[in-house]
Amino acid sequence: MNVLVLQLAGPLQSWGSAARFVRRTTEPAPTKSGVLGLLAAAQGRDRDADLSDLTALRFGVRVDQEGTTLRDFQTAHGADDRPFPISQRYYLADAVFVAALEGDAALVEDLDAALYTPGFLPYLGRRSCPPSRPVNLGVRPDRGLEQVLAAEPWHAAEWYQRRRSDEHEIPLAMSVDASPADLAATPAADTVRDHPISFSPRHRRYGLRAVRSTTVTVANPWARPRIRTRTTLPVHDPTTLLDPEEDGI
Repeated sequence: MNVLVLQLAGPLQSWGSAARFVRRTTEPAPTKSGVLGLLAAAQGRDRDADLSDLTALRFGVRVDQEGTTLRDFQTAHGADDRPFPISQRYYLADAVFVAALEGDAALVEDLDAALYTPGFLPYLGRRSCPPSRPVNLGVRPDRGLEQVLAAEPWHAAEWYQRRRSDEHEIPLAMSVDASPADLAATPAADTVRDHPISFSPRHRRYGLRAVRSTTVTVANPWARPRIRTRTTLPVHDPTTLLDPEEDGI
């Protein structure tokens, strides 16, 4: 098994999982369906293509920089000046994530190559959200998903890392597809409707997947050096007050 590592950073991102009609929300982190859609587009697949090989990949994401939620209130008119329904769309501003997919080595290598010469340009959840950094961080061979996400350096923006320069170790939220062993140990794992079955515009379909959430710690490269000072305590002997000679007795 190999692991493909992705960097998802941009001025705006939007990862919907339960968006309906005129209210288009975003999840606080990239969804598996959104990331698989990005990879399918990079391979040049059409929306009716079979996704079974991609959905078999085990997915995980780490929140390197949370960002802030932004709401966009949209109005539009058609060519005949007929108004479209008013909509509200939500985005994540200035967020950075590290996503990883574990699976068959040949498939992972194909996806890695496709990201360098994508059939369709990648975007971060919506076409209006282009990435601001290279998406592909490369393949990590013969390593597990959790191990790769825990070992990856902190990819938050430099200004964000400097803002937390008083912290040498940074805790980061991470979620991964729950393995059968995870489900056996903790059957109450979270489930989300984020398993893509079809991206067909005629009938998009999504199933449930089990998710396990945890926290990993990474080093802050901009942490201030620790300054150690040694304090010499004054000599203090309270029994000297009991010495008769000291008291002049």
